[in-house]
Amino acid sequence: MGLYFGTDGLRGKVNEDLTFDIAYKIGNALSTLKNKPKVIIGADTRISNTYLTLGVASGAMSGGAHVIDIGVCPTAGIAYITKQVKADYGVVISASHNSGEYNGIKVFNGDGYKLGDKEEERIERCFIHDKTNDFPEIGIYEQDFNLVKIYKKFLINCSENKLKGLTVVLDCAYGASHRIAPEVFRKLGAKVIATNCMNDGLKINENCGALYPETLKKRVLRYNADVGFAFDGDADRLIAVDEKGNIIDGDQIIFGLAKYLKKLGKLKGDTVVGTSHTNMAIEKALNEDGIDFIRTDVGDKYVLAKLIEKNLSIGGEQSGHIILKDLHTTGDGILSAIAVANMVINEGKKFSDLISVDLYPQTNKNVIVKDKFRIMNNEELLQELAKFNGELSGKGRITLRASGTEPKIRVMVESKDKEENDRIAKVLVDMIEKIDSDN
Repeated sequence: MGLYFGTDGLRGKVNEDLTFDIAYKIGNALSTLKNKPKVIIGADTRISNTYLTLGVASGAMSGGAHVIDIGVCPTAGIAYITKQVKADYGVVISASHNSGEYNGIKVFNGDGYKLGDKEEERIERCFIHDKTNDFPEIGIYEQDFNLVKIYKKFLINCSENKLKGLTVVLDCAYGASHRIAPEVFRKLGAKVIATNCMNDGLKINENCGALYPETLKKRVLRYNADVGFAFDGDADRLIAVDEKGNIIDGDQIIFGLAKYLKKLGKLKGDTVVGTSHTNMAIEKALNEDGIDFIRTDVGDKYVLAKLIEKNLSIGGEQSGHIILKDLHTTGDGILSAIAVANMVINEGKKFSDLISVDLYPQTNKNVIVKDKFRIMNNEELLQELAKFNGELSGKGRITLRASGTEPKIRVMVESKDKEENDRIAKVLVDMIEKIDSDN
């Protein structure tokens, strides 16, 4: 990670951490790295999106870029469209699952892949000197909101079946999927109950969507639906609800899809990629089905890197980032939902029967801190972490990591003993808070 970019692009509160000037510098850097590049820009529904879109566009145009603003579009759609129209870069203005006062910037290359750490560092180095072109070499700005149709057609074509007979509840978190997800599922023949499916940047992710699936759970039960799907603000995450009202996280969705793909002979290498946060029970259950499991650092860019390196089919995170690499270059919540719907149709079973696995209890705590890097390098904390990991060896584990996008330390303790998990997590949280207050 660089000084500005985290595990998933650059993110922060608008006009505090993320300013027009930073947006301008990112756009300008793209014109420094490539001569007169073609740049696609899209966004979720946040009210700060026009402001930051114009910042990126202005910076890119000052260096001679051709900028095409495609309006509101899921992150995965921007990646797909960038590749299809042979653009040099795709820029997403979104803070993903964060609330409305936040925004962020992600950059894809011409092949539809997120820029790696080294490429993001190259962008940051360009911040030192702006590139400006004289008349008439200044760039071009245009809007083409019809380009989103390319992505919608792709999603429809990815469905093996018509979804007639399936009742689906969709929670679009007032975000980028608010129009396209209901349209696609209806086009495929499903009966759709849509909730939080309006363009409302003030309400984006507010007690709804992938981070708050309780509303989805209630609607699935109320309408006797077969399955419910919740997306986050930019629709790159998917959290589901089964017909019984159980909340199904990314780990469980990946587990079900991996078994299904193996049955079809489409699971390359009979191997799945997860992260250090993936539930131990998922790894064990996959192994029992003859499927190997590889862990990476948290961050879908690291999952994707391993999928590419090993030429594998599926990987993702507990948070709902799921990458179906044989179909797309990045995590796509809508595409993952379509894959789940097809699995339910083809198997002729209840969704709950296809993802059944007894997860180990996890205690997750987020601690807001002033200096996350100083805390992560604290010797006393590291010694305490090593001690607890020794106690849990073979029967559980602990992960302690700094958030890539927020001033937080994330603590996760996992074992079959929930009370023990809670106890260890409390000790670590108390220690982190003390170290932070001593600063």
